[in-house]
Amino acid sequence: MTADSTPPDPSGTDAPPPSNEPQQATFAQATGAVFWSFFGVRKGRDMREDAVRLKPQHVIIVGLLSALVLVLGLLTLVHFITRGL
Repeated sequence: MTADSTPPDPSGTDAPPPSNEPQQATFAQATGAVFWSFFGVRKGRDMREDAVRLKPQHVIIVGLLSALVLVLGLLTLVHFITRGL
């Protein structure tokens, strides 16, 4: 055996080793995380899991869209309330 070669796999299979990489979060999971942060309630375990799984770009996009929907909803509500006065 040379110094460059790796020893053969004793199990006889050439399957790659299992990855320790966390699975990426879905859009729904990112939306849920942003919703709970707007609401102000989040479990510590879920928060740590989100820190590993969520991409900052997704959180920023969902956060901006959620803020826009919230502001538009409030403006619409105010418009309908003040329209009757």
